[in-house]
Amino acid sequence: MSAIRTYPEGVTSWVDVVHRDLVGARDFYAGLFGWTYLEVGGRGKEYLVAQLDGQDVAGLGRAGDETVDGIGSWNTYVAVDDADRVAAEVSAAGGRVVAGPTAAGEGGRLALCEDPGDVPFRLWEAKNRRGAQLTNAPGTWNFSDLHAADPASARDFYASVFGWETTDMGFGAMIRRPGYGDHLAATVDPGIHERQASVGAPAGFADAIGWLATAEEGEEPSWHVTFAVADRDTTAAAVERLGGTIIAAKDTEWTRAAVVRDPQGATFTASQFAPPTG
Repeated sequence: MSAIRTYPEGVTSWVDVVHRDLVGARDFYAGLFGWTYLEVGGRGKEYLVAQLDGQDVAGLGRAGDETVDGIGSWNTYVAVDDADRVAAEVSAAGGRVVAGPTAAGEGGRLALCEDPGDVPFRLWEAKNRRGAQLTNAPGTWNFSDLHAADPASARDFYASVFGWETTDMGFGAMIRRPGYGDHLAATVDPGIHERQASVGAPAGFADAIGWLATAEEGEEPSWHVTFAVADRDTTAAAVERLGGTIIAAKDTEWTRAAVVRDPQGATFTASQFAPPTG
């Protein structure tokens, strides 16, 4: 049995999406990523934990009647040791606690928050469910990136609440939680430092938990979720076959990616790792 993956405070730990058409969302992601599902929500709170190879990878929930438009978006959770304490820190730093902290079944405690730029994010104080157990493999969560209207203000807020540091890489800023790479090396990924050095990863990349970039013109600031895929073009064809839409495709020095809209309206990026050769 593989070791349980744990997340230090301040590390992004989970992603989920909430749709009114939970059956449609379930079938789309099962067809696209090969996910199977474990139902964990109680009556009136339908929630599916998506799994790949028997390991938790993401969540899908059904939107209730209180949802205005029924079109969800992928949500990003940040691990905390004490949701009440961190929720107070969110408010003190200029953010807003929209709901909670409250118990989310036996899995943990949850708080819905917004940063000073009105971008939603969530706090997760883990109990029985520690967070994503399989990441960076095809069909699993890769990164969550903050597309902010005011990146400098966002940087200061998250640094104050979670201790994040950023490194300007030109095309965006790498968000790091200092010490996370060493945590991974000591727990579930003992070869992380050597593996990243072998492909010429930027200094500090083992501590990376995401990227910070300026939201493009016309783009609503948000936390944007990326899933790893084995082949971008094969994935794009599957998206369209399953009723989704390819919004854009882009190649970078390290990735081949496609921005996807699922049939229910949520967007995410499918990214193929393609490091430089030679």
